[in-house]
Amino acid sequence: MSQDSSTLREEGNNHFKAGDVEQALICYTKALKISDCRSENAVLYRNRAACYLKLEDFTKAEADATKALDVDQGDIKARFRRAQALQKLGWLDQAFMDAQTCAQLEPKNKAFQDLLRQLGAQIQQKVAQLSSTDSQVQQMFKLLLDSSAPISDRQKAAQNLVVLSREDAGAEQIFRNDGVKLLQNLLDSQQEELILSALRTLVGLCTGHQSRTMAIVNEVGMDRLCGVMASAASTVSLSACHLLQVMFEALTEGMKKEIRGKDEAILPEPSRELRSMLHHLIDMLPASSVSGAGRDSAINLLVKQVPRKSLKNPDNSLTLWVIDQGLKKILEVAGTVPEVEGGLPLTDNTPMSCSVLLNKLYDDLKSDKERENFNKLCEEYVQRHFGSSDMENKLRAIQTVSVLLQGPSDVGNRTLELSGVMDAVISLCASENITQQQVAVEALIHAAGKAKRASFITANGVALLKDLYKKSENDRIRVRALVGLCKLGSAGGTDFSMKQFAEGSTLKLTKQCRKWLCNEALPPTSRRWAIEGLAYLTLDADVKEDLVEDKKALQAMFELAKSEDKTVLYAVGSTLVNCTNSYDVEKPDPQMVELAKYAKQHVPEEHPKVIISNMMNMFTENEHALQKSPLMYTDRGKFKAAQALAKITITSNPEIAFPGERVYEVVRPLVSLLALDCTMLQNFEALMALTNLAGISERLRQKIIKEKAVPKIEGFMFEDHDMVRAAATECMCNLALSTEVQKLYLATDSDRLKLLVLYSGEDDERLRKAASGTLAVLTGEMPELCTCIPGTTSHWLEIFQALLLSENQDLRHRGVVIIMNLMQADKSLAEKLMESEALEILSVLAKGDNPNQASIQKAAQRCLDLAIEYGLIRSNESGVNGNII
Repeated sequence: MSQDSSTLREEGNNHFKAGDVEQALICYTKALKISDCRSENAVLYRNRAACYLKLEDFTKAEADATKALDVDQGDIKARFRRAQALQKLGWLDQAFMDAQTCAQLEPKNKAFQDLLRQLGAQIQQKVAQLSSTDSQVQQMFKLLLDSSAPISDRQKAAQNLVVLSREDAGAEQIFRNDGVKLLQNLLDSQQEELILSALRTLVGLCTGHQSRTMAIVNEVGMDRLCGVMASAASTVSLSACHLLQVMFEALTEGMKKEIRGKDEAILPEPSRELRSMLHHLIDMLPASSVSGAGRDSAINLLVKQVPRKSLKNPDNSLTLWVIDQGLKKILEVAGTVPEVEGGLPLTDNTPMSCSVLLNKLYDDLKSDKERENFNKLCEEYVQRHFGSSDMENKLRAIQTVSVLLQGPSDVGNRTLELSGVMDAVISLCASENITQQQVAVEALIHAAGKAKRASFITANGVALLKDLYKKSENDRIRVRALVGLCKLGSAGGTDFSMKQFAEGSTLKLTKQCRKWLCNEALPPTSRRWAIEGLAYLTLDADVKEDLVEDKKALQAMFELAKSEDKTVLYAVGSTLVNCTNSYDVEKPDPQMVELAKYAKQHVPEEHPKVIISNMMNMFTENEHALQKSPLMYTDRGKFKAAQALAKITITSNPEIAFPGERVYEVVRPLVSLLALDCTMLQNFEALMALTNLAGISERLRQKIIKEKAVPKIEGFMFEDHDMVRAAATECMCNLALSTEVQKLYLATDSDRLKLLVLYSGEDDERLRKAASGTLAVLTGEMPELCTCIPGTTSHWLEIFQALLLSENQDLRHRGVVIIMNLMQADKSLAEKLMESEALEILSVLAKGDNPNQASIQKAAQRCLDLAIEYGLIRSNESGVNGNII
């Protein structure tokens, strides 16, 4: 065994010397698994640490070097490698101690001395940074504690604290200077802007830092945090929810990794604290003082934090604990009927959020015994309320069943089969009370999920639903009755032989749904239900053809998807998936089909139009084969294949063309096209494709940054070719949404910011749009950047005024947003702007009555309002802002 591990070690050494670090890592790992000699293991750990250093996995490098030192404290190579890893991890004081020990043991070793000097310089720089940051923090504190200071100054100070908290040094200084107490005062201030700034600052303090998070949770208290999240102001509630999410992540991630240094001595076990936080969230659910938005936030946090992230983890004790402590409280929210007097405040999203939470909890159960207990608790809750003589309690029971049917449907079906429940639903559909009708019809819609039950409802409830649709004077009832008919009409799914209604009936229902959808006079909730109906009906191939030809209905559906009501997104997505046949279809075994026919069992049939559509889809699948094309094995072939990927990314939605994780694999081939030996066309198409990807998500932007594309893109921003230069600037505009790219523009030793300002004044309209768009993003995300703009060029004011006066609406909008950001960031900048012609231009823009320019008008008015707040101008008698003071 010892000989085998030695052989593997030698193989690993040879691979390492040859530069094949990954193969060397495999050899050392295999050797460690079979070696039982401590001294041999120490050498293997030391060697593997060197591999991890090369692969930039510094956490594992530090761990392996430490294991080697546990065996032999005098192992100078292991100590040096640990010092290198600690330096990269940012633990400078511990890295310095290791490097100092190495230098003392071998004073003439140049590598040890160089590392020691580097660490000394870094520590000094950090101390200087902390000192500078400390003075900034103290200045902000002084302003915030001065109640006599103007509210605008206090708000600006609070915003600056948010910026400081995002940096490690700033966060540490705020925390050490008793900033948490100050932030508590801001949370209690009753001023929304100050509360939001306090919450965002706390996010900066807690992000990725377990010990600070534990201290803040204990000092601020979950009662106060939950109270803020319970606010009726949706922005405040969402910000508090985000803070709690960050706290949960910091505590749970902290439990997974080893705690080193000073934190180790003061840090208690976080699992108890986590349960306490979850208990507070559960207690929020049935509290009448909690707003609808706050309740949704509490439910969403439970959804994210309670169930296991992976079923490979055998421990579902947290889910069992939540079911034991809070299932009845969750059901209480699920059963709330807002229209009934004394009901809890809910939003349109609350019932669906409850369904998701209940479904997540049920899916996380491991055994039949656990699932049976869940079923029993739900049945007991429904029976207790349904058995009451009070109609309000019966409605609560039926509403609970509806929510369960949308979540853990097996549980919902069992509660629906309780004695008298289904009969009561049918009966209440004919009630004269609108609330009772609405609850019953919704339950009927959700109950029609099973084919057998759909047949029963078709026989007993279709006539009732038709009467409700034709005769009811209430739109809420009519649209729900329509959706009920739609669901029953589609109960056979894609099985052409299992249609519940006569041929042509589904097309008539589709026509009615489209009519409701396109009626802008109706409330969004009613139109949302029309999309629910289309989501069911588009399983029919005839309906698909009918809908895709109706541009007005499709446009109305997309516009509704942009609304704040996110519950509509699933219905929109389902409709689009059905229309494009984008779902996976499992083809039955032909022999099993013949056997089923012989046994006279039912065999599903596809609609003839679906068969043709599937044949057409086969041709589009060839696009994805490019990623694994044999061309990829030659340089010329790689560029050609990468260019093909770029064309696909430009001409279609990348998330559809490259579904799932595949979209991240496209980035590297596209970045390869930015090489100087590629053609100008390849450069241009790669920039266009990367622009599309960078606009999708932060994760994709990080992937582009990791592939070291930013310097290359910046290089193309200086290209002579107008289209390539504009494309590179557009790409940078989307990448500027990432914090890492934003920080590049703060560097004082580069002309990045100057270039954007100058490009905003160029003749090329596309380049101006891209550059001014980037400036609008940067000045909005980084207020500290605004004060640097006047130093870029003496013509900055004329350039921004030209944007305001542009005939192009997009350029005007970018210009007014930049001006607004500058004024919000610094009063002295506002003074310069108000002393120029910008004041007159903004006054004209603010008066506009063109609805297509509402965003421009709103931003211009905000600029004038800021000028009034600063005391730079005043309103004249006619109410038009524009008189200079």
